[in-house]
Amino acid sequence: MSLDVSPQLLAEAENGEVREEDFMETVRTSLPYAYNLVDRLVGELLSGTAEFADNQTPPPSEKERGQLLRALSSDAIRGSLERHFDIALAFQNCHRVAAFRPEGRGGETYARFTSLRSQILNQSPEFRDC
Repeated sequence: MSLDVSPQLLAEAENGEVREEDFMETVRTSLPYAYNLVDRLVGELLSGTAEFADNQTPPPSEKERGQLLRALSSDAIRGSLERHFDIALAFQNCHRVAAFRPEGRGGETYARFTSLRSQILNQSPEFRDC
C-alpha cells in the first residue's frame, strides 16, 4: 500500500472531494523519505541560482527506495507534491529526482534532463533491479 490513509481522510474521499492539504499531510507521513527528499531539493533550488536541484544519492534502503518510487509513479502524489512545493519534478532512475522551477518545465535544461539520451546515459548495471 502506498499511503496510510486515516479513517477521516477515507470518509472525506467517500463524501466528495479531498482537500489537498489533507492529502499532502498523508503523503508526508506515509512517505517521509520521498517527501523530505523533495523538500530538501526545493530548499536547494530556492537558495541558489541553478536551474534545478537534483539528488544523486541512492536511498539508504529498499524501504526508502520504495517510498520514492511510489511517490513519483503516482500522478496524484507527484502532482500534489509539485503543487504543494510550486515546482516541476523530473525523475530518471531509482533515485535521481530533480526539482525545477515551474517555468523551467518548458525549457532547454528540463528537456535535456528528461531526454531519451539523458535517460540512457544515466543508467548503470546496479539500477537494473531498483
